[in-house]
Amino acid sequence: MKIDETAEEYLGRIPMWTRKKNSLEDIRKFLCEMGEPDEGMKIFHVAGTNGKGSVCAFLQSVLRKAGCSVGTFTSPHLVEIRERFCINGEMAAGKVFEESYQAVRRLSENMMKKGYCHPSYFEFLFYMAMDMFHKAEVDIVILETGLGGRLDTTNVIRHPLVSVITSISLDHTEYLGDTIEKIAWEKAGIIKRGIPVVFDGNDCQASQVIRTRAEELGSPFHEVDRQGYEITGCKDHGCQARFFTAEGDFIEVTVPSAAEYQVMNAFLSFKALEAAGLKEAMGLSITRSQIKEGITHMYWPGRMEEVLPGVYLDGAHNPGGIKAFVKAAAGLCEAGKKRADILFSSVSDKDHDKMIKEIAGALPLDQAAVTHIHSERGLETEVLLKEFQNACGCSVEGFQTVEEAVLYMLHKKDEEHLLFCVGSLYLMGEIKTVLRRNSIPWIPGCPEKMGGKEESI
Repeated sequence: MKIDETAEEYLGRIPMWTRKKNSLEDIRKFLCEMGEPDEGMKIFHVAGTNGKGSVCAFLQSVLRKAGCSVGTFTSPHLVEIRERFCINGEMAAGKVFEESYQAVRRLSENMMKKGYCHPSYFEFLFYMAMDMFHKAEVDIVILETGLGGRLDTTNVIRHPLVSVITSISLDHTEYLGDTIEKIAWEKAGIIKRGIPVVFDGNDCQASQVIRTRAEELGSPFHEVDRQGYEITGCKDHGCQARFFTAEGDFIEVTVPSAAEYQVMNAFLSFKALEAAGLKEAMGLSITRSQIKEGITHMYWPGRMEEVLPGVYLDGAHNPGGIKAFVKAAAGLCEAGKKRADILFSSVSDKDHDKMIKEIAGALPLDQAAVTHIHSERGLETEVLLKEFQNACGCSVEGFQTVEEAVLYMLHKKDEEHLLFCVGSLYLMGEIKTVLRRNSIPWIPGCPEKMGGKEESI
């Protein structure tokens, strides 16, 4: 083990010596060794297949507008590992990150001496998040699960304010099950006895599983679907909507995305805030103005994000995500009377052929490019090239690096086309690195501005 290696080098080597995940019981022992920092935290616990990160970002933005200090733990990162840890809307400072890394490294060494396994990569980062947020004394923690729910590292927490489950679709089937019902059952594993659960109710199969589990545990449940809001218009790359409240009236909001799926994610976060009992837990009444401002100024990279005029990044990486993406992309093309160009990549364990067919069948494509992402799981360019050529009649180019593909497609782009870069979140991260390295500025998102006081909902 190198003594002078950086935190990133050490974390990158963890899969080399971690053969298995620790059990939730063992993870609790690690937290006990830390003094159980999670026990004093007020936590929003978020699971699901698609939309978890966006819901976390909406929650964070609204709570920040309400004056709360907020710690947010999400995954994966796009460019820098510190993106996974946000304190008050900013990724963890280098010094804070380093101090928590050192603390967890010492913890790991001590626990290994007691016979426990070294933490997995995700476990190590989870402990770092708990350490950071405890030291920062944040008011609220927003905690996104990793792969699943029931056996997820984050599910060691005992007393969240509310459990949130976003949309469910087929993904990671080798780990979570090969049907919607099986995956929903795994995600519903985050529900705690008597704790409210708010969930996306648009899929009847998933909803039945989640309702049943909530009833078994005596947990109040709030089923959220598209009947709970009304989209009233779209302009300037945003959607105007009315969110119906528990009191029977509505709040008018602007969701800063052209994608309708982000309206659903914003609404889910709104209902989670209603269900969390913040007034009882911490005397906090969030005003309508704060809700509207928080939703308007939410920023979450790589999810139908316009990084340059007419250039969008969307990390849709499973069939459910792709369906939502093509609906949004087709809507943008129709509204602007434009054709579409696509840049696509995928990891090998995804249903890439099905995703490609969905894209080719739904968008008015004139030009496509595929590339290999810099990952051991990255699919070979030749495979993607053949699948795209079989699926569509447009011109398709293959590239061995993301940089070559991005620069080529940007050079080819004209005013008659929108360019959509879609697929693996690894691709989104590499594209942002290419833009930075080539001094091509991307649109950075809205800065936070604290709002004034108003009558609370």
